[in-house]
Amino acid sequence: MLMQLDSQADTPDRTRPRQLALWLLVVAAMIVAIVVVGGITRLTESGLSITQWQPISGVIPPLTDAQWQAEFARYREIPQYHAIHANITLSGFKYIFFWEYLHRLLGRLIGSVFALPLIWFAVRRQIPAGYGWRLVALLALGGLQGTFGWLMVRSGLSIRTEVAPLWLATHLMTALFTLAGVVWTALDLLALDRDRRARPARLRPIAIIAGAALAIQLFYGALMAGLRAGHAASDWPLMNGRFFPTEVIGTRPLGSLLVDDPWLVHFIHRWWAWVAVAALLVLAGAARKAGDRRASIAVHTAFGVQILLGIATVMSGVDITLAALHQLTGALLVVATAWAAHSIGRSAAIARG
Repeated sequence: MLMQLDSQADTPDRTRPRQLALWLLVVAAMIVAIVVVGGITRLTESGLSITQWQPISGVIPPLTDAQWQAEFARYREIPQYHAIHANITLSGFKYIFFWEYLHRLLGRLIGSVFALPLIWFAVRRQIPAGYGWRLVALLALGGLQGTFGWLMVRSGLSIRTEVAPLWLATHLMTALFTLAGVVWTALDLLALDRDRRARPARLRPIAIIAGAALAIQLFYGALMAGLRAGHAASDWPLMNGRFFPTEVIGTRPLGSLLVDDPWLVHFIHRWWAWVAVAALLVLAGAARKAGDRRASIAVHTAFGVQILLGIATVMSGVDITLAALHQLTGALLVVATAWAAHSIGRSAAIARG
């Protein structure tokens, strides 16, 4: 069946690029949702509440009191329970269990919503030529992201009292990269629906630069969550009354400090944001010049709201609602950036015709 994924349709009307695009946009919306739920899971210290990875049977939560007691007993065996939740009751455990369970359930749903329609479209030979293997690659990337999620959880079950920040960053960045790929492919398919001779958009240098700048910012945002670095300072623009946390320099090798020191990570996340904004401004301007004013507005709106929410989150002492909205807007900024980059790439593809 894999050979059918990229086969030419017997007639021009056999392929269904619009239906494929709408399906991918539904998948993209679900990825945005799981990113937000993942953020809440981290903020509520819920990520280690389920200590086993059961991809099939794990879809059914504990239903009886005995099952809940057994799940709770397994949680009480890991270091996080003794360090953070030593006084938690069964009711409190059910609360943190809910967020991790919802996060994993959404992951399973996304896998099903991606894989099953993909098989359906492939069997009916409705996938346009050249798109089958791209869709399979995106599905594989989603599966890899789930594997990274389990490795992230496992990193916090034996010695640590929380998941390893670098595993958390890897898990989140893979999800956001998948999100960008899904959106880009959906936009290619919508263009193909409008014109069956349309070529896929090209990735232009300005899009690569803006994407890289944003990726660094998002990576440090993930480290902020993993290290709880948002609590390092609650003032802005200074950090505890100072511009730079000079006391951390020289305490460890620089490479370690750049990814493992809460104060330095917080500082970089704060100020690299403006580098990312500068690159996104150029990207948005290029999208507008290419004729896509809506994509330009989306980028401006997303990064503007994101900056305000970031400042508010810090000054509130990492209020959970503001922090979750900050993560939501970050995912939407990825969508807007992919949209603007695609607009520029479509213009280039048309010009080369």
